[in-house]
Amino acid sequence: MNSKTIFFSTIASAVFLIGCGGSRADRSVLQNKGSDTLVNVAQAWAEAYKDKNPKLAIAVSGGGSGTGISSLINGTVDLANSSRKMKDREIEQAKKNGVEPVEHVVGYDALAVYVHKDNPIESLTFEQLASIYGKDGKVVSWDQLGVSIPGAKSEKIILVSRQNNSGTFTYFKKTVLGKGGEYKLGSLDMHGSKDVVDFVMKTRGAIGYSGLAYTTDEVKLVPIRKSAGQPAVIPSVSAAVDGSYPITRPLLMYTRGKPEGAVKEYLDWILSDEGQSIISKKGYAPIRKIQN
Repeated sequence: MNSKTIFFSTIASAVFLIGCGGSRADRSVLQNKGSDTLVNVAQAWAEAYKDKNPKLAIAVSGGGSGTGISSLINGTVDLANSSRKMKDREIEQAKKNGVEPVEHVVGYDALAVYVHKDNPIESLTFEQLASIYGKDGKVVSWDQLGVSIPGAKSEKIILVSRQNNSGTFTYFKKTVLGKGGEYKLGSLDMHGSKDVVDFVMKTRGAIGYSGLAYTTDEVKLVPIRKSAGQPAVIPSVSAAVDGSYPITRPLLMYTRGKPEGAVKEYLDWILSDEGQSIISKKGYAPIRKIQN
């Protein structure tokens, strides 16, 4: 590393610590990285926790569940955010590196299916979603589903997905496409959860999946049926809490072993009524009924 790099690195570190209201001598930093689904609420937790423990700075970054888990395996983060469970091979690699991952459920999310607000589709089943997104799926246009979108240049379905390091990508694949299911080629793979919703908002023929917390009035949430004979359920916090929405998933944080010290105190606060009220306000379901 040359002297110029060291200089700017030092300045950046100083600015970060000053911005957090302390110095390197009297503050410690807890590293929290991973899921883009969780990144907004993780930032909100970190901001609110400043008042609880001014001597602890929470450094939050996204990058996807896979990124957070890889950092946990390598021992470079204290908490890894994930919208999917760790895979067996990831747990095995962590243990080889001397890391014992411990899973903590911090909330629940209704993984929503989004279409353009002018799309008249009334509901979709898992089978239809698999035919839209799956490798062997035959549905490529909206008219195959009996839908005509006002103002659309064509009836072609524009597939919007996530990059493969995303927990959302993995969870949708496992839950909707089923065991051994693979995605169809030709999708537009977005880096972040918000990117999916933004693209669908601007594109009449698009369909995408993302966390419920990213919904806006400019997109439509599609009610989902697990099978044709079951009721269509629109994604909502209440439907995630009671389990009636069929694409509900736990939101997770992983620690390196049983949490202790500052990590345990922070995680305990996240799971408290105060921390859970924040995740509820962000559009996710808390782990239990909370006292406001």
